[in-house]
Amino acid sequence: MKNIVISALLLLCGISLFTACEDDNNSNPVIQSPTTFKLNTPSYATSSVDLASSDSLNFTWSQPDYGGWPAAAEYQLQVSLTNTFQKAYNDQAEDASENDGADYVTIDSYYRSTTGSITSTALATALQILGNWDEDSVLTNTPVYVRASCVVPGSTTASTSSTIYSNTVTINTVPYFVQLKDADPLIWYLIGADIGDGKWTNSADATGVSNYPMFAIPGETYDTKTGTGKIQYAGYFHAGNGFKIIETLGSWDYGICGGSTVGTTSYRSGGDDPGNITVSEDGYYLIVLDTKTHDCTITKMDTTPTVYSSMAIPGSENNWNQVSGDALSAFSTVSGVNHDWVGTVTYNADAGSKDGCKFAADGAWSANWGSADFPYGTGTNGGSNILFKAGTYKVFFNDILGSYSFVAQ
Repeated sequence: MKNIVISALLLLCGISLFTACEDDNNSNPVIQSPTTFKLNTPSYATSSVDLASSDSLNFTWSQPDYGGWPAAAEYQLQVSLTNTFQKAYNDQAEDASENDGADYVTIDSYYRSTTGSITSTALATALQILGNWDEDSVLTNTPVYVRASCVVPGSTTASTSSTIYSNTVTINTVPYFVQLKDADPLIWYLIGADIGDGKWTNSADATGVSNYPMFAIPGETYDTKTGTGKIQYAGYFHAGNGFKIIETLGSWDYGICGGSTVGTTSYRSGGDDPGNITVSEDGYYLIVLDTKTHDCTITKMDTTPTVYSSMAIPGSENNWNQVSGDALSAFSTVSGVNHDWVGTVTYNADAGSKDGCKFAADGAWSANWGSADFPYGTGTNGGSNILFKAGTYKVFFNDILGSYSFVAQ
């Protein structure tokens, strides 16, 4: 009898637990997969906001419906002059042409609540990027289209990991001209039988192995918006060993190729390949390319530069160690004559006025190059210290020209 009572009690407890679990499951929120959310139209939308005399523009929106799930969403605001929102402007683009056709800008600020603001300065800068106005041609009473984006960072749930966008609201503004940072010189890349390992690998991850960047020219003027202008390279080429100059890494369709006769060049913009560039006799050559007009001259140099066995970047962060401080690797491994160097360096802080770095050959100071310019420049023997900025860089150096570039990683 005692056993029967215990069994009955256990059965009742099991039913109660089952019912409780079932009730708990029924009360759990079901994660939804929203596709949009609402950005509210601000009260000032019908007015004309003079950005030069305003501090900021405030916006509010509703949280996307995730079915009651407390999503830790991150929001950003995006602005456009066309209301198309097809191509985002990339402020980290290495090539200005990557932003051709960009029709919206994402404001840098992130928001964790359903309210946010854009400073008038940030909005004026974004509109200048999109409008590309001259100082005397800024539009007045310009409609600006604003939307919000939402993403749940770090989520492993497929339904909540993608970005969704709100509706668009229109505000009327009076922008003003903003002087944007001048574009860096637009750099093209050499590749060929005498370049690096000679394997003709034109991908970005092969830069410094199979292809090599050209360099800016001291005193040259570059287009402030596109970075186009004259760039140069000097090196040793064997007669008959072909090479090309690539405009866009990863593509063979755009660049400087061979012409109808040996030593001439032509610009390839899609279409048939004109062939490789070749020189008629072994020797050192200076290449000057105008990336705006696509004119390219290849001139034999009346010089025999010193060939160094090692190169380093001694500086204030490695106690000016000219032997092993940030040693660089020789780039040219098939031509038999190397004057190009490549490596990676990290600087933990900006160089002070008495700090910096230089390039030094063969573990000594007898041949060293420096210049006040950073992140690219042309050093002279015994020149100024290079005042680097904090960060990690891939470094390229040509000891014939003394030209260098520090490419942020």
